[in-house]
Amino acid sequence: MHALHSVHAETGEDHDVDKNVDIGTNNRTDIRTDIRAADTPQACAAPLSLDALIAEIERRRDEFDTLSHIPRDMIAQMKRAGIFRAGTPQRFGGDALAPHRFLAILERIAIADGSTAWVAAFGSANTYLAALPVETQAQIYASGPDQVFAGGLYPPQRGERAPGGFRVSGQWHFASGCKGADWIGVGIGGAPGAPGEPNAGKPFTAVFPAREVEIVENWNVVGMQGTGSHDLRLKDKFVDERWTFLRGSTAVIDEPLYRYPAVSYQAQVHAAVNLGLARAALDVLTGLSGVTATTTGAPRLADRAYYRAGLAQAEASLRSARAFFFESVEAAWDAILAGDAVSIEQANLLRLSATHAAHACAEVVMNAYKMAGIGAIYREGRMQRLVRDSIVVTQHGFLGEGTYDAAGAVFAGIAPVVTPYP
Repeated sequence: MHALHSVHAETGEDHDVDKNVDIGTNNRTDIRTDIRAADTPQACAAPLSLDALIAEIERRRDEFDTLSHIPRDMIAQMKRAGIFRAGTPQRFGGDALAPHRFLAILERIAIADGSTAWVAAFGSANTYLAALPVETQAQIYASGPDQVFAGGLYPPQRGERAPGGFRVSGQWHFASGCKGADWIGVGIGGAPGAPGEPNAGKPFTAVFPAREVEIVENWNVVGMQGTGSHDLRLKDKFVDERWTFLRGSTAVIDEPLYRYPAVSYQAQVHAAVNLGLARAALDVLTGLSGVTATTTGAPRLADRAYYRAGLAQAEASLRSARAFFFESVEAAWDAILAGDAVSIEQANLLRLSATHAAHACAEVVMNAYKMAGIGAIYREGRMQRLVRDSIVVTQHGFLGEGTYDAAGAVFAGIAPVVTPYP
């Protein structure tokens, strides 16, 4: 297996290499960049390093915003870099990458562009597919491990029972990355089962080849425009029951990654985007500190006490949120590698640290915007997009303010109202 730093998911060898990574401007390359080479029939192009991928993202990020999606040629480069095999089981040629390693990759991509990192985050979504029957997964990965799975799960639509499966109709929102997907999932309300069975009546997901799902191009939002989170539409489409799964249900793949809480992981991959956006905002702000004199003759930013104090406070906020985030991830991963289940308390910290990172980092970005002055308002500058993208991250359903209430309930020893949680 070749993965970041040749990590073996089964043993966790060298899995703590990122604990002391300095994510300041001058030390960012300490996060390992030797993503695995593609070595399957699907991967006909040469492998691509993370550094090369990020350079291309930086060059084209304005294009993605204008297009309102990440184009397929960029998705192909992300596949070459191994992004979309990070959540693929090893038994199907994937990396099943340790969560903290994949989250560090997303953080680096987000420094270059939030929308691209958001779409790259779906390299983790294949962990959901691990709940499908093994025979179904074998069909998904028949052409190789680099499969892109996107989904529009809300609002859940009704599935009519049919022999061997369901007939599905409806329209779903927020299908991020759908224009570059190989497979698309849609949310169905009411999983089958007798009354009293644990999963009976819960929403579940139906999976289709992307070509069979209509994309309604209506994504027009304040931030994360490049994610292409358009609507999906189906009309009386049959899905075999073997192509459906309950999101967050027990995986049928016995590898460490698939014992990691799937819903928590999805919260984390989106929160990691704001870690990168906050770092980018502070990089931009630092670059303004004293390169040129002001047009009005006022002191440079670096010569102003409020700027120096604000910059220090922002660094402290970002680094503290990042430390809590990765500490929680690694504690849960260590438990899995030791053969233990992730406890409710650990899963609670996974969710809480993700929500905290998303909101604390959005505040860091906004404060950087305020300190940057009037020049930050121009569309050709990065700061205004960093602000817009970061506030969108905080609106994700898994990162909302309700998470704090749910986390507090767990600390208090009562059942959380928010579901699914943790």
